Amino acid sequence: MTIRALILGCAGTSLSSGEAAFFRAAQPWGFILFKRNIGTPDEVRALTAALRDCVGRADAPILIDQEGGRVQRMGPPHWPSYPAGGRFGRLNGAAASIARLGARLIAHDLAEVGINVDCAPVLDVPSPGSHDIIGDRAYGTSPEAVVEIGRAVAEGLMAGGVLPVVKHMPGHGRAACDSHKALPRVEADLASLRARDFAPFRALADLPMAMSAHVVFTAIDPERPATQSPAVIAGVIRGEIGFDGLLMTDDLSMHALDGPFRSRAEAAFAAGIDIALHCNGERAEMEGVCEGTPLLTGAAARRAAAALSHLARGDDALDIPEARARFAAALAQAA
Repeated sequence: MTIRALILGCAGTSLSSGEAAFFRAAQPWGFILFKRNIGTPDEVRALTAALRDCVGRADAPILIDQEGGRVQRMGPPHWPSYPAGGRFGRLNGAAASIARLGARLIAHDLAEVGINVDCAPVLDVPSPGSHDIIGDRAYGTSPEAVVEIGRAVAEGLMAGGVLPVVKHMPGHGRAACDSHKALPRVEADLASLRARDFAPFRALADLPMAMSAHVVFTAIDPERPATQSPAVIAGVIRGEIGFDGLLMTDDLSMHALDGPFRSRAEAAFAAGIDIALHCNGERAEMEGVCEGTPLLTGAAARRAAAALSHLARGDDALDIPEARARFAAALAQAA
C-alpha cells in the first residue's frame, strides 16, 4: 500500500463523506486531533476508528497535543486537567517520578480513545526575554532540568503504549515571537546554542519522534527556518544532535511560514524532513500540502516503522484509580 509522508487534521468530531474520500485517496501516514475534534469519549473513539478505516490501516498513527496546562486538547468534564510542564520543574527531588506518573496517566487517557501519539515532551529551554509561547510549558530554565523531566515524561507515555514526540527541535526557547503568528529569528551564536538550546535534544536523541521548530537560527542559516533548512536538519539535528528518529514538521499552516502550501511542503522535504504536518483541516490547504508531499519511502519509511515498533512496549500493569489518587496527592503535597 502506498502511504504519503503526511499527517493531516479533520474539521469536526466526526468525518464527513468528503473528508473520508479525500483521506482515502491521499493516504496520509497519520492524523492529528485538536480540541475541535474532541467530543465525548465514545465520539473520540468513533472518530479515531473512522480515520483508520478510511485509510485501511489499523496501525495508522493518531496524534494529539496533550502536554497539560495551556496545551491540553482533552480535558474536563470527560478527562482530568493536568498541570503545565513548569509545575513539575518546581517539585525538586520528586519532579521526575511525578512527571512520569502524570505522563503515564495521560497515555491511559489517550489509549482509551484510540490515540497513540502525544506531541510531548517539550524540550525547549526558555531564555530571559523570550516570548511566553513556551513559558510554563517548559520543564525548567536549565538544560539539566529539562532533560531529567523530559526523559521521565517520554518514559511515562511509552509505558502506556503512546509514542512521544519531542519538540521543538533544535530549540524554540529563545524565540522572541510566537511562530503561530510570525517567524522568530534567533541571533545567538553557535556556542551558546550548543550549550543551552541543543543540549536537551542531544541528551534525548534516542527517542523515536521529534517535531521541528519554525525558527530561523542566523548562526546556521540566516534565510530559512529550521523546518526548511538543510543546514539545520543535516548539520545540527542529524549531525550534532545525532537524532535518527522520525522528524516531522511543526504545523505547515502556521504563519511563521509563507508561500503556497505545496511550496511549504516541498521546501521541508528538500531540507530533509521525513513527515509533513498540517493541522487545521482546511481542505484547500491540505490539497496543496499533498501535492508537495512524496510517498513514504527510504530512510523516512525506515524511521516511521522504527517509531511504530515502540508501541508494542507498553505496560498495562497500573492501577489507574490508585495512580490518579497518588498523582493528585503528590501535586497537592508539593503545592
